[in-house]
Amino acid sequence: MKSLLCWPEPVIRVQSLAASGIREIPERYIKSPSHRPSLNNDVSQPQEVDVPVIDFQNLFSSDRGLCAEALRCVHNACREWGFFQIVNHGVSHELMKRTCEVWHEFFNLPLEEKQKYANTPATYEGYGSRVGVEKGASLDWSDYFFLLLMPLSLVNQSKWPAIPASCRELVAEYGSEVVRLGGKLMKVLSMNLGLEEDSLLKSFGGEENVGACLRVSYYPKCPQPDLTLGLSPHSDPGGLTILLPDENVGGLQVCRKGSWLTVKPVPNAFIINIGDQIQVLSNAIYQSVEHRVIVNSNEDRVSLAIFYNPKSDQLIEPCKKLLTEDRPALYKPMTYAEYRLTIRAKGPCGKKQVESLKSPRQSD
Repeated sequence: MKSLLCWPEPVIRVQSLAASGIREIPERYIKSPSHRPSLNNDVSQPQEVDVPVIDFQNLFSSDRGLCAEALRCVHNACREWGFFQIVNHGVSHELMKRTCEVWHEFFNLPLEEKQKYANTPATYEGYGSRVGVEKGASLDWSDYFFLLLMPLSLVNQSKWPAIPASCRELVAEYGSEVVRLGGKLMKVLSMNLGLEEDSLLKSFGGEENVGACLRVSYYPKCPQPDLTLGLSPHSDPGGLTILLPDENVGGLQVCRKGSWLTVKPVPNAFIINIGDQIQVLSNAIYQSVEHRVIVNSNEDRVSLAIFYNPKSDQLIEPCKKLLTEDRPALYKPMTYAEYRLTIRAKGPCGKKQVESLKSPRQSD
C-alpha cells in the first residue's frame, strides 16, 4: 500500500506542543463528545480498580494445589476481564526500573536528537506521534518510540536510540527477559484451554519465530485533559501485551460492562492483556478487551508495552481442538501481516477489526 510509505501531513510532536505553554489544545486532538473521558469519569479523580493479581511463580509450584489455584485465577481473569497483573514474574525489578529511567531520559533529549529516529508508517519503527495514515484524522495526545525485538533476523539496533548510551544494552536485556516471560504465559494459556502446552506457541509459528516489539509511550501533561485521550479506544491486534505501566501516574483504562475503569498498578508488576490473535485462536473463549489511555494536566507519563505476536505470515484461525458442533469456528483465517495492515492504515478502532473477521453465519 503506497499510503503506508509516508505520513499524509507534517507530524507534530505532542511533547513540543505541551512544552510551548498552550492553554488550549489544537482541534485535531479534541475528541467527539461521546469519546471524551469527562463523560464517564472525572479526569482529575478517575475511579481506580484492582484488576486480578496473579502470583506468577505459583503457576510453576511443586505444590499441586497452589499451582491449580493459580491456573484457575488466570483462566477466570482471561474470561472475565481480558486483563490481569502478575507479580513474582522473574524479571529483575532493577532492570525494569533502569529501563524506564532510560526512556524518560530519551524523551527529555532535545527534539533534534529524537528526530534522527523519526518513523514512517511503513514499519512504524522509530520515533512517532501518530498511528494511521488517514488525512485529517483525529490525533491522540502522545508520542512514542517503536522498535522490533523478535524475530532476531529483523532486529536492527542502529534504529534504536544511541543516546542515552545505556539504552540499547538495557533494551536488549529487558526485551529478552520479557519475551521469555511471554513464552511462559503462552504455555499457561494453552494449558488452561485444555490444549498441549506448546499449542499456542506453535500456532504463532514456534518460539524462535514469534514476533515481538516494544512500544514506549510518552504522554505529556495536557492543558485540557477532559477533551482528549492519550490513546484512543482499541483492542491490541497481536497475541499478548506485557505492559510495564508508570507506577506513579495512572492512565490506563479498561472498558468493563460499559464503564471505563482506571487500572491501579501494583508495584513491580506487569499488566497482561489478551490480544485479538488469542481471541481468534481460542475461538472467543478468551477475548481481547477495549482499552484506552487518559492524560492529565499535572504530570507526564511513560509506559512500556511489549507485544508478543504471531509470525507475520502465519495463518491464524481457531484451534481445531476447541471447535464443536455447537461451537464452530467463529472467525475466518487471516495472516497476522494482513490483519495488522488495517490497524496501521486506520489507527485505533475499538474492536471493529477483530469483529470483522467473524464468519458470515456468525455475524447474523
